[in-house]
Amino acid sequence: MSTPKTRMSGADIFFECLKREGVEVIFGYPGGAVLKIYEKLYDIDWLNHVHVRHEQGATHAAEGYAKATGKVGCVLVTSGPGATNTVTGIADAYMDSVPIVVFTGQVPSHLIGNDAFQEADIVGITRPITKHNFLVRDINELAPTIKKAFYIASTGRPGPVVVDLPKDVILAETEFEYPEDVEIRGYKPKYKGHFNQIKKAADVISKAKRPLLYVGGGVIMSGGSKELTLLALENNLPVTMTLQGLGAFPGTDSHSLGMLGMHGTYWANQAVNNCDVIVSLGARFDDRVTGKIDTFAQKAYKIHVDIDPTAIDKNVVVDLPIVGDVKNVMAEIAAEITKKPKIDEWWNQINKWKEECPLYYEKDDGKLRTEYVFERLSEKTNGNAVIVTDVGQHQMWAAQYYKYTNPRSNLTSGGLGTMGFSLPASIGAWFGVKDRPVISISGDGGFQMNIQELITAKAYNVSVKFIIINNSFLGMVRQWQELFHQEKYSFTDLSISNPDFVKIGEALGIPSYSTDKPEDVDGLIDLVLAKTDGPSLVEFKVVKEDMVFPMVPSGASISDMMVKRLNPSRMT
Repeated sequence: MSTPKTRMSGADIFFECLKREGVEVIFGYPGGAVLKIYEKLYDIDWLNHVHVRHEQGATHAAEGYAKATGKVGCVLVTSGPGATNTVTGIADAYMDSVPIVVFTGQVPSHLIGNDAFQEADIVGITRPITKHNFLVRDINELAPTIKKAFYIASTGRPGPVVVDLPKDVILAETEFEYPEDVEIRGYKPKYKGHFNQIKKAADVISKAKRPLLYVGGGVIMSGGSKELTLLALENNLPVTMTLQGLGAFPGTDSHSLGMLGMHGTYWANQAVNNCDVIVSLGARFDDRVTGKIDTFAQKAYKIHVDIDPTAIDKNVVVDLPIVGDVKNVMAEIAAEITKKPKIDEWWNQINKWKEECPLYYEKDDGKLRTEYVFERLSEKTNGNAVIVTDVGQHQMWAAQYYKYTNPRSNLTSGGLGTMGFSLPASIGAWFGVKDRPVISISGDGGFQMNIQELITAKAYNVSVKFIIINNSFLGMVRQWQELFHQEKYSFTDLSISNPDFVKIGEALGIPSYSTDKPEDVDGLIDLVLAKTDGPSLVEFKVVKEDMVFPMVPSGASISDMMVKRLNPSRMT
């Protein structure tokens, strides 16, 4: 005799599905279309709902949680503007392959398409920026749809999924049954590499004279850092990383060349220009990495490993494609390499490039520079903190000067380049990470984009250390204006409009500090690192007109690096 199924409302099914998916925290904002869900949430004690102050903050917080933990981040918002406010975060997650599921309320099914109050076609709006999205029209499809949403978001190449919930579906009732398995026609991620391609890759690496591992964020997403380290160290291979790949391999190891690309190290880019074999691992040949495509790694035999077959040959045509989970493929390649490449001369050349053009900034003029802040942060945290950067100059300096020793330590907006990412994303990361300090770093411009989430940080007593790099400019935009736009600093000077950040922090009851002196940096870092109960804020007032170098101009070859400021006399 079969056990009778439980009859449940859509709202009850929603929470039962989250429970079965192991969801522990959801970031949201209530509204009319989801009031029944929030009514049920009132009595639920197993789920931590974080009430953000803006729906964009919810999506970035979910991203931060997902990037820091590897779990799926969850968002719950209402219909219309509640849903459309999530679009930037969804697009950001799509570009950076971040697994989040965004639940949006929707007007009742019979009103869809009638321009009802707070109606927006969020499925249509987000179709180009989601891995998949759903409009649930039948209560009987709710549980299977939620199961599919989590499966799609977290498997293969991860990404955002939207589930749109009409009000009548939330209120309706049916017998609850949660599917154990998911079958989606045409969606079968491939996790093992083809044996012949694996064997050929191992043979090519063994015979290489100037090999290079080019590592992207996919290595971190797959949990493949140990496999990467084994492959690199056992075969004495140099490793360069993308912005999203930083932390996949210890930045303190002598085999690390740091970041490549537009603001990468001189020696990493020279290695790309001169290698004879380049192995792309979970990277997508982004334009900020390649520069002018037809001059990228011209001398190299190109191997590309990616779980997403559509990423291969999309930007750069390669010689040997391998479709599969990069963690598995790296282990398979390492197992097939029986003869280590002889590359002493290659290492000698790389080390010469390091000596020719090291990273440099002015250290002895008594002025506070961002590079120094990151050097001290890296030293004092042993490269082990979770650093959540915003977008701009400080983001690049963090990539250059902070030596990440662990994966899931560098959380940043890469593909979309979203100002305002750091503040809410660091809050999300804090809810997932309890054993390491979480440090949010923003420019003064980006900090103001989602400044309302400071209220969330205080309300939930998150012990994030908020650092503002204040140069009173939109720094990266100003840098481009100086170099390429006749020094016409159009609407980038923030000095006349910036608020007093310390007073804002203090108004919320957040301990807040400010300095423009290098000698204060160590003490302030020590002070906030010691605080474990609630948020704290430090403003570093840095040199206004500093610029990030090295730099490859947009559209140029990475061999055409600008390695120093054109007019040092303008440094103030």
